[in-house]
Amino acid sequence: MVSQAITNPPKGMIGIRHVALFIKELEVAVDFYVNVMGMQIEWQPDPDNVYLTNQGDVFALHRVDYVASGTQRLDHIGFVLKTPEDVDQWHAYFVEHGIKITESPKTHRDGSRGFYCLDPVGHLLELIYHPPISDQK
Repeated sequence: MVSQAITNPPKGMIGIRHVALFIKELEVAVDFYVNVMGMQIEWQPDPDNVYLTNQGDVFALHRVDYVASGTQRLDHIGFVLKTPEDVDQWHAYFVEHGIKITESPKTHRDGSRGFYCLDPVGHLLELIYHPPISDQK
C-alpha cells in the first residue's frame, strides 16, 4: 500500500549517487574496483573505510569482520543534495513528518555534511552534501 504523498518536499535532491557496502576482504575489493573497474580512491579516513569515485559517484567500502552468506551487505544508500543547507532542510522535513532519524546532521572532515534515517522498511539512508558530487555543474 502506498501512503498519501507528502506535499512540498525540500528542494536540492540531485539523486542516488552514493552506495556503501560492507566488505570482509577490503583490500581485495579495493584492488578490483580501482584496477579493474577504473575507480579512484577519493578518501581513506582509516584502514577499514575507503571511499572510491568515478568522478561522479561515491562508492564506499566499509570493512566488517564477518559477512554471513545470505546477509545483506548493503550498508546504506546515499541521496546527494546540492548544498549543506539542503541537508538541514531535509532533516527538519523528515523530523516534522516522523521519519526515524538515526544520526543528526554532521559536517565531516572532508567538507561533506549529512544525516542518516530509516525508510519505512528499515533501509538505512543517508542524505548528504558531498562537494565532489554536489558541486559538479
